[in-house]
Amino acid sequence: MRVCFTLRVRPDRLDEYRARHREVWPEMRAALNEAGWRNYSLFLAEDGLLIGYLECDDFDAALAEMARTEVNARWQAEMAEFFVGDGNADERMRPLDEVFHLD
Repeated sequence: MRVCFTLRVRPDRLDEYRARHREVWPEMRAALNEAGWRNYSLFLAEDGLLIGYLECDDFDAALAEMARTEVNARWQAEMAEFFVGDGNADERMRPLDEVFHLD
């Protein structure tokens, strides 16, 4: 399945958010792969709108698998301050409805 979601990055943290994602920890990348996250991309607008896209077999299962990993707990703790709102980003990801797809 294809999944697209949005989050909001604090406008005063955009540059650092980009920098952190240029150097995602190897163990975090491995955990995402092992949890079934494929073709995962993040896109960031200048106003802080973050759009995520990934492919997986089951989004709820992929989120749950990541929630069980120690590396994701560390990553989420470090990244929480970048986002508008409370809680970690993984808990606020809600898929958007796909209204069109062209193969």
